[in-house]
Amino acid sequence: MIDAKVAVEAALKRFERFNPTERVLTLDRLLVVLETLGNPHLDLPPTIHVAGTNGKGSTTAFIRAMAEAAGLKVHVSTSPHLVRFNERIRLAGEIISDEALIGYLSRVEEALQGRDITHFEATQAAAFLAFHEVPADLLILEVGLGGRYDASNVIRECAVGVITPVDFDHMQFLGNTITQIASDKAGILKPGCAAVSAIQRPEAEAAIRLEAAKTGADIDFLTSEDIASIFPPLGLAGKHQFANAALAAKALRAWGHPAITDKAILTGCATAYWPARMQRLAEGPVTAMASDVPVWLDGGHNPHAARAIAETLDDLDREESPKRTMLVSAMLATKDAAGFFAELNRPGLEVFTTEVVGNDFTASAKVLAEAAQSAGLKATACESFEAAMRAAVEAGAERILICGSLYLAGDVLGQNNELPR
Repeated sequence: MIDAKVAVEAALKRFERFNPTERVLTLDRLLVVLETLGNPHLDLPPTIHVAGTNGKGSTTAFIRAMAEAAGLKVHVSTSPHLVRFNERIRLAGEIISDEALIGYLSRVEEALQGRDITHFEATQAAAFLAFHEVPADLLILEVGLGGRYDASNVIRECAVGVITPVDFDHMQFLGNTITQIASDKAGILKPGCAAVSAIQRPEAEAAIRLEAAKTGADIDFLTSEDIASIFPPLGLAGKHQFANAALAAKALRAWGHPAITDKAILTGCATAYWPARMQRLAEGPVTAMASDVPVWLDGGHNPHAARAIAETLDDLDREESPKRTMLVSAMLATKDAAGFFAELNRPGLEVFTTEVVGNDFTASAKVLAEAAQSAGLKATACESFEAAMRAAVEAGAERILICGSLYLAGDVLGQNNELPR
């Protein structure tokens, strides 16, 4: 009998042969396949659609926790995964089983009939089949890339459109200005649907308001008063998470389901879980590399995320007494490494760089170290993740933060035997 995990990987691998020769953002390829499958995307539970640059995962986690605290059954679609692909599809509260996932992928493969489709589009089709066939009260649908032409945006209506903070992101596809990027992400807004947005920089807010006006969506922006209404404890670390929790609460209130009470919102704030967002690692093979030094993990990979990480490090210093923090970092070559490191420049901090194993788009450890040095940090390129961890300890680390890539974060969680639940 074939191991189920191996069978999932084999089913996913088969989609590579359908990849279009030219990478063009379009919904047409997916819509043709969905029609063959009976248009499952047109018959889904009430949907909260989440786009943005930073905070999508955390905001989604808060929405889910609040809705589940209200007793609702919740589907969730997220990307990328950290350790196993199954993490991307949560059905009525449970990560999809290997057997169910293989079945949905096989049905999509049969429907393709040789047509071109991207890997992400194909797997989104499988997710829509699952969300259509398994009953639930709510679907939280997270955008993969951009908004307007993302595979998730084939839906024709939603209960609420959510825009998290917009920053520079995927500029080769979305444009070189905040206005262009915000306009693309606001492309998820639907005529007449409720919509909420995080506090945005002025040019992003203007672009989002313009898109909302075009569609007739009723957009409501987060305020400082909204954030002040969220009280500790929070299930996710960092002051920036209060804004994400407040945005989640605003989205659910805009939906207007009677089960969403103040008690459910506060309970969800405290119980929200999202791995690799300033997560302190438990005992395991990775933390053993650091001896008694506490090890934290964050998948943030752009300057906006780095600012949030820096604020959380400041909070930890106030709560636990100041500790000398060392970074162990790997990033993709497509990211703004110098901008990321510049936001983390603090006294005594050093960076030990490595590479994302098995990823063709990884930045080299040498290039990454040079980027950190250009941001004013002392940095050393290391031959492996294990070597970087050893070097950080030997340099006198009192706290180690592993950061810079969700792919790195996934590898670390797998190595430390901490599978996302």
